Amino acid sequence: MVMTPAQCAGTLAADTTSSPKVTIQVRSRTYEIAFTGQAGTTVRAEFDDCQITLSPDRTTLHAELPDQAALIGLIQRIVSLRLELIHVLLVPPGSPESAQVSPQDYREPRRITPAG
Repeated sequence: MVMTPAQCAGTLAADTTSSPKVTIQVRSRTYEIAFTGQAGTTVRAEFDDCQITLSPDRTTLHAELPDQAALIGLIQRIVSLRLELIHVLLVPPGSPESAQVSPQDYREPRRITPAG
C-alpha cells in the first residue's frame, strides 16, 4: 500500500492496486505557542494568521493548524525571529481555545502598562 497526499487539505488517501481508494479525514488541531517578551507591532504582523495574547513577560499565539508540518513551520517562524520559545501545547478539542482561529478572528492585543 502506498500513501499519497490527497488533493484537498486535511485528508490522506491510501492507493492500493487491489482495493478501491480509501480516504481518511484528518482534523486540524489548535495549538498554543508562547515565547518570551511582548511582541511589538512588527512581530505581531508576522503572526497575523494567529490569535495573539500579551502578558507582562510573554506573547502567546493560538493557531488552528492542519498538520504537524504547519506547526513546524510556525515554530520555525518564531525561531527565525530569534524569539525564545517557552512552550508548545496541543489544546484539547472542545475547550474554548480550540475554536477555529483565522485572520478574521484576529484580536488586537491589549496594551499592558507598568504600574507606578
